[in-house]
Amino acid sequence: MARGGVLTVPNLVTFVRLAGVPLFLYLFLGPQLDGWAVVVLVVGGTSDWIDGFLARRLGQTSALGELLDPLADRLYILATLIAFTVRDIVPLWFAIALVLREVVVGACLFVVRRYGYQAFNVHYVGKAATFLLLFAFPTVLLADTEPGAAGWAYPMGWSLALWGIVLYWIAALFYVIQAARVVRDANPSTARPA
Repeated sequence: MARGGVLTVPNLVTFVRLAGVPLFLYLFLGPQLDGWAVVVLVVGGTSDWIDGFLARRLGQTSALGELLDPLADRLYILATLIAFTVRDIVPLWFAIALVLREVVVGACLFVVRRYGYQAFNVHYVGKAATFLLLFAFPTVLLADTEPGAAGWAYPMGWSLALWGIVLYWIAALFYVIQAARVVRDANPSTARPA
């Protein structure tokens, strides 16, 4: 499988995804073109799957892609969360829960890097949570902006969002456990006796 390369097809898809973050913020917070903002979120969420599929299918995985793909996910979630909170589409507790989760995972990542590891093993629960949140946000926005869609979009969007946040925290717990194991293995004297 080919590795390396910056200008691979999957990386180009990811670059377009990254460009969608400021575009979404502009459309949503500037002229408040919510319909177009929904389109940007849907394309951003869908392309999250596409870039990974293309990387595997074309044999074009790269270290840059492995770094940029989760970064794009986090930026979409954070940007959407901030924008939705500013416009009172999501409650403050929801925003705090997601941001706090990122702080916990960031602290764990800091710890494992201090012990010489680069990153966590990605867990499917975290991938599922990201998938749910990336689809929940445009659905919640659709419910807020299109009265005709609110009857189905509101319960569907919030169901996805709540499941997403629960799974997001479960994945964070897995990362905390991984970080604790790294610390324990590096300091055998701190391990409990069997």
